[in-house]
Amino acid sequence: MTNSTAATIEDAEAVERHPCPRCGVPAGSACRTNNDTVAPTYHTARHMLVPSLRKGLGVKTPKDRRPGKRWVPGPEIDVPAPPAAREGTDVLRIGYARCSTRGQELGSQLDALGPVCNKVFSEKVSTRQRSLPQQEAAMAYAADLYQTTGQPVIFAVTELDRLGRDAAELIAAADRIEHSGLLLEFLDGPLRGVYDPSGPGKMLFLLFAGMAESVREGIREKTLEGLDTAVRKGKYGGRPSVVTEDMLAVALHRRDVRGESVTEIARTLTQTSGKNEGTPVSRTALYEALKVHDEAKSATVPG
Repeated sequence: MTNSTAATIEDAEAVERHPCPRCGVPAGSACRTNNDTVAPTYHTARHMLVPSLRKGLGVKTPKDRRPGKRWVPGPEIDVPAPPAAREGTDVLRIGYARCSTRGQELGSQLDALGPVCNKVFSEKVSTRQRSLPQQEAAMAYAADLYQTTGQPVIFAVTELDRLGRDAAELIAAADRIEHSGLLLEFLDGPLRGVYDPSGPGKMLFLLFAGMAESVREGIREKTLEGLDTAVRKGKYGGRPSVVTEDMLAVALHRRDVRGESVTEIARTLTQTSGKNEGTPVSRTALYEALKVHDEAKSATVPG
């Protein structure tokens, strides 16, 4: 038996531990076509249930399953009991499934969450939409359930990236779970398991808190760097001044050469843009523009 053949059989056995959501065959059997023959490859919805195979384009049916031949049920296999059955009925699970509206389906997440959760919330949300209404509803429902029953309530998702689309969403969701007294569970992925914010899983939530602080500090540093760069380029925040460079040049000449007052100069300068176009420049605006110019000039003159 070659390595490729062994790998194919190993992948097939991993896939066959799950019933197929598409063609309905039970665990232990190869997928079948509409013509009731053995399918040449396992249906995508089925092999997506195996985390290690999700990135593959497909899983071929081994030759010993007789692809293309008349389909017959395979041998029964022992399928592990779902988490809810293993941990007892006193643990309540609220599931949450999410995908974007482009080229993604919720089927594999719902198939994984449905058998182990008391209730599942799901939504398709574009990455352009910042709110996640069904996630908020799921957490509110889980929090109310915990307050009402007093029993442990687990907020379950298939993997970490289903909890949030970016660091900010991930941090916000984890913070809400912690403050609601809920447990967090990932059904698949490298972080698979149940995490208690007040127990052994506290390290994960401390990691989320560290991420939050890092994100905030990063935003602060980038903001300060941007402001510093803008100031060095002569750009300042706030509304743009109504006093243009041409107006300022005229005002400086009349003040410094002719000795006119700022009040006299402001009366003869007219705004050239904005909602007040055609009206005189205010004395306050002209004072501010002259002050900024004088301060910048004095800062460049050696002392």
